[in-house]
Amino acid sequence: MSDKTVQITDSATNKTATFPIVTGTLGPPAIDIGKLNKETGYFTFDPGFAATAAARSAITFIDGDAGVLLYRGYPIDQLAKQSNFLEVSYLLLNGQLPDKAKFSAFEDEITHHTMMHEALKNFLHGFHHDAHPMAMLCGSIASLSAFYHDTLDMDDPEQRRLAAIRLIAKMPTIAAAAYRYSIGWPIRYPRNNLDYVTRFLHMMFEVPSEPLQLSPIVAKALDLLFILHADHEQNASTSTVRLVGSTGANPYACVAAGIAALWGPAHGGANEAVLKMLAQIGDAKNVGKAVEKAKDKNSGFRLMGFGHRVYKNFDPRATIIRDMCHKLLADLNVNDPLLDVAMALEEVALKDSYFVERKLYPNVDFYSGLIYKALKIPTEMFTVMFAIARTSGWVAHWLEQHLDPETRIGRPRQIYTGSVKRDYVGFDKR
Repeated sequence: MSDKTVQITDSATNKTATFPIVTGTLGPPAIDIGKLNKETGYFTFDPGFAATAAARSAITFIDGDAGVLLYRGYPIDQLAKQSNFLEVSYLLLNGQLPDKAKFSAFEDEITHHTMMHEALKNFLHGFHHDAHPMAMLCGSIASLSAFYHDTLDMDDPEQRRLAAIRLIAKMPTIAAAAYRYSIGWPIRYPRNNLDYVTRFLHMMFEVPSEPLQLSPIVAKALDLLFILHADHEQNASTSTVRLVGSTGANPYACVAAGIAALWGPAHGGANEAVLKMLAQIGDAKNVGKAVEKAKDKNSGFRLMGFGHRVYKNFDPRATIIRDMCHKLLADLNVNDPLLDVAMALEEVALKDSYFVERKLYPNVDFYSGLIYKALKIPTEMFTVMFAIARTSGWVAHWLEQHLDPETRIGRPRQIYTGSVKRDYVGFDKR
C-alpha cells in the first residue's frame, strides 16, 4: 500500500471520496476501489477487466510496451536459453530456482506421478472416437477429483502441493492418451527413464512395432515452447482458474475450467487459426495478394498471428521461438507448402512498412503453429499442447491464491439493462 491517495468527486453532489493507491514491485499503481460503492454509491464499469487488477501476484510480470516478460523476476530469454520446462515449473510453483538436489527430488516426484489410473481408459472410451481432444482432456482432468477424492482437503498445504504435482505429471499422459484414442492407436504408458518432454513425444507417437527415433532438436523445440507458454499473468484461462478457485473448488475442477477457457479461439486457439489462415492463402505466390487484402479494412480478411493485445511493441516470446522455428525446419528438412507460405508471409511482414509502422510483428502463436505442424502434431491438438504447458502456471496461481489472505469469492457486478419491474399477465390478457 502506498501513502498516496486519489480523490474522486461526484459532479452531481460535489461530494469527494478518498481512495488509497496500491503499488507492486514493478508495473503501474492501482486505485483500491474496494470501498467505492460504500463511499459513493457507484460501482466501476470495465468490460473485459482490461483496467482492473483483481489480485496481487508474485508469479509473472509483463510490460507490454517494453516487450518484457518475467517469471518470478527472471527474464524469459534467460530461462529459455539456460533452463528447461520442468525447472521453470518448479520456479513458478516455489518462487525460487532449485539447487541440484531439490530439482532432482522434484523431477523424481513428477516422474512418480505420470501414470494415469487404468479406469481413465474406460472414461476416454466413453467419448466418441472423433471427439475433439480438448473435450476429452477437459472431462478427464475434471474426473481426477473422483480418483483422488481422499486428498482434497484444501486446508492441508501438503494435499494442495500433491495435487499440483499430479496435474503437472499427468497432463501429458492424459493428453497423449486422448490423441491416441482419437486415431485408434493403443494408449502408451509413460517411459519414466525419459525426460518430461521426450516422454510425452514417445507417448504421442511411438508404436509397439518399432522404437521412436527423435532428432534432439525436436524435444528441445517443444521444451522451449512449453517454457514460453508456461504462464502469462492474469490471462483469460488463468483468471478462470483463480475465479473458480476462489469458491474453494478442488484443483482438478479449477484446472478443467481453465482448459475450457483456453479452448476458446480468441485465447488458446490462436495458433490453430494461423494454420487455417495459411491454408486459406494456399500458396507462397499468393502472399502478396493476401498482405494487400489484410491492409484493406473492408476486406474482412485478417492475418492471424501478428501483433498482440498485451505486447504493443513486440512479443519477446516470438523473438526467442523464431530462431528455434527456423533451426527445426532446417534440421527436419520439412517439405510442406503451408510452411513455405508462412516463411514468405514472415519475410514480407517484417519488411513491409505497413506492418513495421504498426508494430504488427509475428507473435508466438505464429511460430508455435509452424513448429507443431513440423512435428506432425495435428491441428486439433494445438490447444492441448498449450494446456500441457500452461498447467504449471495454472497450479502456481491456484497455490498462491490459497495463501493470499485477501482472497474472496469472485463476484463481479453488472450494469443491468433489462426491463424495469413489471407485473405478470395471464395468457388470456397477452
